[in-house]
Amino acid sequence: MARVPLGFRALSLSVAQLSLPAVLKCGQSFRWQSYSLALGAGEPSDAREWRLALEDRVVCLRQSPDTLFYRSLFTEDGDGPAMETSERELREDATLLWIRDYFQLDIDLERLYDDWSARDPVFKAAAGRFGGIRILRQDPWENLVSFICSTNNHISRITSMVENLCIHFTSAIVSHPPPSASTPAPDDESLIAYHPFPTPRALSHPSTEATLRNLGFGYRAKYIQKTAALLCETHDDPCKWLMGLRNIDKEAARLELLKLHGIGPKVADCILLMSLNQPAVVPVDTHVYQIAVKHYGFRGTSGKPSSMTPKMYAQIAEKLASVWGSYAGWAHCVLFTADLKAFSSYGLPSPAPTVLATASTDSAVPTSLIKPLTNTRKRKLMSLPTPESTPTPFTPGRAKRAKATRTASATQVPVLSDTVVTREESKGGASDGGGSLIDAVKLRRRKSSK
Repeated sequence: MARVPLGFRALSLSVAQLSLPAVLKCGQSFRWQSYSLALGAGEPSDAREWRLALEDRVVCLRQSPDTLFYRSLFTEDGDGPAMETSERELREDATLLWIRDYFQLDIDLERLYDDWSARDPVFKAAAGRFGGIRILRQDPWENLVSFICSTNNHISRITSMVENLCIHFTSAIVSHPPPSASTPAPDDESLIAYHPFPTPRALSHPSTEATLRNLGFGYRAKYIQKTAALLCETHDDPCKWLMGLRNIDKEAARLELLKLHGIGPKVADCILLMSLNQPAVVPVDTHVYQIAVKHYGFRGTSGKPSSMTPKMYAQIAEKLASVWGSYAGWAHCVLFTADLKAFSSYGLPSPAPTVLATASTDSAVPTSLIKPLTNTRKRKLMSLPTPESTPTPFTPGRAKRAKATRTASATQVPVLSDTVVTREESKGGASDGGGSLIDAVKLRRRKSSK
């Protein structure tokens, strides 16, 4: 297990079970903030801390290949009185329970990957690069509003909209510096204010629509305000009612969601999958449509469909569910993530630095002086003469074979043998230090032309 960062607790959990960079940026949740960490030697260069503001705390996560590290920032960590150690321990225990529930850690993801790979060669091909992707169990209200924002939208803009929603409709629960900063003075401008997600009642007032339109929500502003107002009018505790949809039949829950403003079949299915315990549901959008056409025999065009009819939507969802089984929605999320442009290089090894040469043990040039192959040096090397590349063999027809054989025998060019050029052979044309390989090749050509 890796060294536990100061102030954090450790939970043994492999990246194959949970990959934070993939799960928190693949379009499920839009409020996690990510910070680069300035760590010591030996630490991964892409190490990050992730933070999310809940109603009464900010959850902070870090990750190593085999461990999830977590801690909480509480309101008392700001200007309030210091918290007793025993109280902090109890509240950190509650944070761990929240983490286990939110990430659904009771589900063995590696076993699911094995099952999907056995069922589906397309999934198996993606599994190596896109491991550790699981479905979150989010708060239904936040999930609902976030996916109203998602209609005709992209991840970065949804993230910005949700952030503005929190800033304008809730008060900060705590202000804290980013994890890479040193401990600041109370008035330090580096302090970051963390806002929780607003309640339905906070968004139910008629003036909310105008505020959201000014924040760039467009037509979605009306849907959010009207849905919040409807929930507050029909339920004493809207959030509790939404949570109760986890306990009813899938179709009944879908019908209840479709009664709300701004929620169609795809958004309803996202809510069912990501917050209402329906792992078999496969939400179908343009990405999923294209995946179905390209890999699963669904008839259609490779581009965006002109319209997604209810029949087409149902056929794609049923087809993919039949391939992946009872956790089809989870498998769909892996291939959906693999199809996102933002993840085009995800899981690929970083290119190793290219060097011009490797010094041998008896070389007069210290290895510290061997420079990387920069663009300028690449251009210089590209200007040097190089052997002609061998073309791909072409198989002629029977009528041309005899002529091709005669032509080849009449135009054969002698080829220099792959003789190793030693320092002794390069004397006279080489500079001090033994000469370069290029000088040696020139000398060999001069000798062969005599």
